[in-house]
Amino acid sequence: MALKERGVEPRLHDSLRSWMLTFFRSIKPKRFREATDADVRSFISKLRRDDRKHWQIRQANEALMVFFQEVEPATWATHWPDDLVPETPNADLSASFSNSETLTSDALTSDPPAPLPHPPTSGTLSTELATRRDTGPHAPRFNCFLNEVREALRSARYAYRTEESYLAWISRFLIFANPSSRDAMRWSDAKDYLQYLTLKRRVAASTLNQALSALQFLFRSVLHADHSGLDEVKRATQSQRLPTVLSTAEIRKLLDALEGTGRLMAELMYGSGLRVMECVRLRIKDVDFSNGYIVVRGGKGDKDRRVPLPRVCIPSLQLRLQTVRTRWEKDRTLGVEGVFLPNALATKYANAETEWAWFWLFPADSLSEDPWTKKFRRHHVSANGIQQLVKRAALRAGLTKPVSPHTLRHSFATHLLQSGADIRTVQELLGHADVSTTMIYTHVLGRSNVAASSPLDH
Repeated sequence: MALKERGVEPRLHDSLRSWMLTFFRSIKPKRFREATDADVRSFISKLRRDDRKHWQIRQANEALMVFFQEVEPATWATHWPDDLVPETPNADLSASFSNSETLTSDALTSDPPAPLPHPPTSGTLSTELATRRDTGPHAPRFNCFLNEVREALRSARYAYRTEESYLAWISRFLIFANPSSRDAMRWSDAKDYLQYLTLKRRVAASTLNQALSALQFLFRSVLHADHSGLDEVKRATQSQRLPTVLSTAEIRKLLDALEGTGRLMAELMYGSGLRVMECVRLRIKDVDFSNGYIVVRGGKGDKDRRVPLPRVCIPSLQLRLQTVRTRWEKDRTLGVEGVFLPNALATKYANAETEWAWFWLFPADSLSEDPWTKKFRRHHVSANGIQQLVKRAALRAGLTKPVSPHTLRHSFATHLLQSGADIRTVQELLGHADVSTTMIYTHVLGRSNVAASSPLDH
């Protein structure tokens, strides 16, 4: 590690890495490879204006120098400027880089998240936090109660995305009902809120069902209310819509409008029938070149499955592995915490999070905070990014159909059935629990409703 070679004490490694993360955030949207000496000077100047202590400024300067001279060498950093950190009185110097105080990543965040308090045991929702700063899209006085809901969701092992969705719906319900205490919450208020969503907001059936599930969890698992009235509300019947499917010619146009990593991800979603989150979550070990398949880990319903590896993607994937390997090696040099591991694998396999096999196939450019452990890790690329890329590519290709990454999955299933694949095979490749879900793609087979020509043509 470059820090060890420089003789930096191990107890200060986290502090130096934290300064680099702060610097990376300060130069956005520029990437660290595009940083210049002007960016470094501007960063150090900002630390002075923020009245940072002199030892902190020296620490930040040392972190930047190690990074741009040893980890990511830059030509302008060969001769590091000596005037970045001015001389100060000896009293301040004595507490400089050797100071025993170390900075954590949370301390360097301009608006750090509040620690999770213990759940309330009785009475009011959060009277002691009534004047606390709001840390989310909800009223501040509900923060403590929502933390109790969060703990209940995690105890029940809900997925992180489900956790965030349920918390958002429960927050909106609390603002709508405005209960004076947890004991004042009634299921009748929840039904009024659902009726408001239906009549006033006119939300879709799937949205209404999601809100209903969140409120049922609240009254069952958190408030432990009487279950008799929770199942009286019937779930909204969702309309059956035919999926948007692209022809092979349209697929070719769409792929030609993409390049680089975006094109490779689109090819995998179409060639293997991956969901967008399944694609961005692929790890190095999931691609089996010798057997010609990709293993989808923890798909919808937390199920694993195998999907075909498109042969045309192999050269691009091998080139991708070389690029990602360089990123992984630099993360190891920087001492980055590693990648997120599902369940308790990080505890069971102590070094797995830093191993090459577990690294992301599509890692993000910058580090981000793990919402579970609050550590800064290398996460995978955002699903929103590839969604925007595909939509913009569809516009450039002149496609008039509404195109999203999921359209590629619909096209994968439809084209397989058109080529004569068995419906059960397609069901397994898509990861559907019920074949009736896959049957929606059979509209391309019989074409009985469009086989006859229009009478207007005669």
